[in-house]
Amino acid sequence: MTTKKFNENSRVKIPAIIHLVKLGYTYLSKKNNRYDSKTNIFKDIFNESIKKINKEIDNEGLIKIYDKISSSLKNDDLGEEFYKILTSENDIKLLDFNNFENNTFNVVTELKYENDGEEFRPDITVLINGMPLAFIEVKIPNNKDGILVEQERMQSRFKKKEFKNFINITQLIIFSNNMNYDDNSHLPIEGSFYLTPSYNASSLNYFREEEKFNFQDISKNITDEEENFILEDNNLVTIKNSKEFITNKDPQTPTNKICTSLLQKKRIEFLLRFGIAYVSTKKGIEKHIMRYPQIFAAQQIKNKIDKGINKGVIWHTQGSGKTALTYYSLKYLLNYFRSKKKISKYYFIVDRIDLVTQANKEFRSRGLSVHNIESKKEFSDNIKSNAAIHNANGNDEIIVVNIQKFDSDESVIKNNDYNLDIQRIYFIDEVHRGYTDNGTFLASLEESDRNAIKIGLTGTPTLNTDGNTRRLFGDYIHKYFYNRSIIDGYTLRLIREIMETHEKKKLEKILEEIKVKKGSINKAELYSKEIFVEPLLDYIINDFERFRILNEDNSVGAMVVCDSGEQATTMNKIFVDKYKNITPKISDTETYHSKILRKSKVTSGALILHDEGTRDERKDIVEEFKDGEIDILFVNRMLLTGFDAPRLKKIYLARKIESKNLLQALTRVNRTYKNFRYGYVVDFVGIQEEFDKTNEAYLKELEEELGDEIENY
Repeated sequence: MTTKKFNENSRVKIPAIIHLVKLGYTYLSKKNNRYDSKTNIFKDIFNESIKKINKEIDNEGLIKIYDKISSSLKNDDLGEEFYKILTSENDIKLLDFNNFENNTFNVVTELKYENDGEEFRPDITVLINGMPLAFIEVKIPNNKDGILVEQERMQSRFKKKEFKNFINITQLIIFSNNMNYDDNSHLPIEGSFYLTPSYNASSLNYFREEEKFNFQDISKNITDEEENFILEDNNLVTIKNSKEFITNKDPQTPTNKICTSLLQKKRIEFLLRFGIAYVSTKKGIEKHIMRYPQIFAAQQIKNKIDKGINKGVIWHTQGSGKTALTYYSLKYLLNYFRSKKKISKYYFIVDRIDLVTQANKEFRSRGLSVHNIESKKEFSDNIKSNAAIHNANGNDEIIVVNIQKFDSDESVIKNNDYNLDIQRIYFIDEVHRGYTDNGTFLASLEESDRNAIKIGLTGTPTLNTDGNTRRLFGDYIHKYFYNRSIIDGYTLRLIREIMETHEKKKLEKILEEIKVKKGSINKAELYSKEIFVEPLLDYIINDFERFRILNEDNSVGAMVVCDSGEQATTMNKIFVDKYKNITPKISDTETYHSKILRKSKVTSGALILHDEGTRDERKDIVEEFKDGEIDILFVNRMLLTGFDAPRLKKIYLARKIESKNLLQALTRVNRTYKNFRYGYVVDFVGIQEEFDKTNEAYLKELEEELGDEIENY
């Protein structure tokens, strides 16, 4: 007699399978279905489905497309070639995106992923047209470290060449222990998370549903016969009438909710078609999947356009991925306008040269063709053209424009001679910069195409000023606040540190001695004297080396925000003479402790000033820092906004920064990196008062701007 088993199968897995059946998936028993063990594709279902959505295909064509898939899954490309085949709407289609219901949806349990004696069995595998495109791993509630351990186990499998075929075909993975998120924990231990495969470690993404819908409207009833078949096939008939099993079938359990959010047909269609990006990095190819705020922001842009609204603001906190959002939105909107038989062109507008460089890199790494506008005439010509004339390789295109090209009173276009058959979409970066009505940028942009769609991007909009972001760029399309980003693990909390008292007194004494000796001396000159800068630099280097040792991570970088360009220059000169490229001695009997100390040494640094070196030289330094080749940067006013380097984990403030510029500077260290819980700010100048004043004023403005919604901030 079978006994009751209240484990992850009965508590989470079987209820989730039943939930997926309600969402339109048909349960398959492995006992009666054959699959290709090299790909885990159910070939009979695959052949029947491909014939259904490709009316002209014959058996020879089926063999040809299957061989093409099998060949692509052998690549060391994280499945990029397969993904292109999967989402292509030319030639033979693997998925019917025009009528997604026309595809075949199945769910199977304990499907074996096996090669060369290595194997694993995901709890639930989701098949579309017989292809295993997603799987779900479940854990029993309150299983300590269950989600993290399962992720680590899965990550170790991804590194094995034996599982390459299965990694390359999988697009979506869900982990769940059927618990609500613990927003007070910095680790994703409790809850339901999603990710896409990666050869290296990848983050677990939270999902918080924002769309309001009635589950009954998107689901069907499951018959007793269907439920009994699932229970019998899993040898769990005895749990059918148990209170626990009935409770766990509720659509509102955490596991069932994330299945609804990600696997209901219209959502999985959106993710497969627009929500995956392959990113080329120096360390190799990475595969990314849309974060939930990016999903809802992109969909809200489309919804606003549907209503005839042609401008608005995306308010997403710094570090939450606004460039990536632009890329995903471009893919989505390209398809939207194609369905309306309209050509669309995309522009990313920035206000600094270094942001042009950064945008170019980010978009090119995702496979977009990028064209830079170098003159006002070139912009005018581009507006008038009716095709992506710069695109020679067939990739989707984006045009990057620096607003410094809008620096005269001359209009970009005269007599409205732009092509009305083209829909232009302007993504305007950092719209908190204080644009004004009478600025040449806004006037020229408006004149360039009065029918263009203008999407403003910001993490800190300007409020209650002449350059009010909302008034100039339209109502908010979507909002994602800093507090939410922190608990979702996309940005870090910040910790402020102050200089040790005895060190501070030592520097104050040096300053007094300089004043006595020099008499009248201005502040910039005072703080740039070598006699003052050298002990300050010594403190910074020693502190940063201790920081590396304490965190057992020598890959992190630091930045010193100097009081002036002169101080930065002096500090860099002393660093070069005293620290740069100094190779610590290695003894034959080196201890573990001495090895840690040696590896933590700061031996590479660089100076970044607007008038130091060429633009290309500064660009190279930035890239070298991001790649971990430089330990510490010395700056004055550069790199305090828009600079995104996740390894930057400590910033030393030797210059007072005012208002929202301070908030921008502080968030240079808030990007997630490895297991860091915080970004660190060492305060030499007393920012607490300015921070409190700015924060209080900003919160007051926010309350006026958001009304009751301030509760969510």
